[in-house]
Amino acid sequence: EVQLVESGGGLVQPGGSLTLSCAASGFAFQGYAMSWVRQAPGKGLEWVSRIGMMDDTTYADSVKGRFTISRDNAKSTVYLQMNELKVEDTAKYYCATNPIDRWYSGTWYPDLQYGSWGRGIQVTVSS
Repeated sequence: EVQLVESGGGLVQPGGSLTLSCAASGFAFQGYAMSWVRQAPGKGLEWVSRIGMMDDTTYADSVKGRFTISRDNAKSTVYLQMNELKVEDTAKYYCATNPIDRWYSGTWYPDLQYGSWGRGIQVTVSS
């Protein structure tokens, strides 16, 4: 069945960079929009970024200009390149499928009530 496996997390200093990968299997990857979602210690889930089937991208304001989401359909993999990392980016990062999306202000956002989630990978930004 659906399997999403995140990798590439770790410890990085503020201002540094890190790239996460999410290997997908068990479904028609190319036919799904995908998102990255994170959860900081003691906080709720925060949507980070979405990439659609047509490679259209959307970002949360908190990461816009610093993070880049991409996908390689041949490898069924979603990536999240994170640059200029901040301490507040420290969180467990999950990738998720987006079978349902909502349209707001001219673009699509995931309805995170639906979809499958990976196990998550820890990203810690600390000096």
